[in-house]
Amino acid sequence: MAFTSAMAVVVCFWLLVAVGLGRADSFDEDADLGAAGLGGVPVAVAVSLLVGTGWLVTLAGSVALERTGWTGLAHAAGDLGLLAVAALVAYGATRALVRAPARDPSGAATSPQDLVGSVGTVRTGWVDLESGQAEVAAPDGTVAVVEIRQDPSAAGEPMAVGGSALLHAYDATGAFFWAVPCAVPLAPGRPRPARAAEAPPASRADTGPADDPWPHADCA
Repeated sequence: MAFTSAMAVVVCFWLLVAVGLGRADSFDEDADLGAAGLGGVPVAVAVSLLVGTGWLVTLAGSVALERTGWTGLAHAAGDLGLLAVAALVAYGATRALVRAPARDPSGAATSPQDLVGSVGTVRTGWVDLESGQAEVAAPDGTVAVVEIRQDPSAAGEPMAVGGSALLHAYDATGAFFWAVPCAVPLAPGRPRPARAAEAPPASRADTGPADDPWPHADCA
């Protein structure tokens, strides 16, 4: 009943999203599952995976318990054990799914270092030294939501949802990117096209050849 009731709520939520009365990232500003190891996807997606997996495990386990013929305390103990096992399996499966690395068509895993230098869009209500997420496109075209933290050297207010963030370094220990606010939105994950060697510009106003399509902009 615990997972069935939660599953009913999940189904109703996604029905509201399907008809346009809700958003998949509705809870991202109020909750951060990064500390629980479930960051990297919207909160609603992580919770839906958790509940759905737990519901399937308890459903299959309930059928198996009924076939044992247990009654009384033995059946109650089996139910409690099944609930605990289902919760552990659901957490493990959800953690593995949300942290699975993005892969390119050749099957090679995309390294976090490949995203350094990319510009992402902030998806949480704010970004500070302790929490934050951004949506960023990898060079292979895949899009992911990554954990970011505002660089202490970046002055000003914390970055807000919808703003642009430049991912300039990756912290392997904390599994997050250091980010700074970006003055203008750039194409995320797009590598700068190579150019032939040319003479240094006469001044900073010289932004390069006229046929260079790369947007030249300063990031804070």
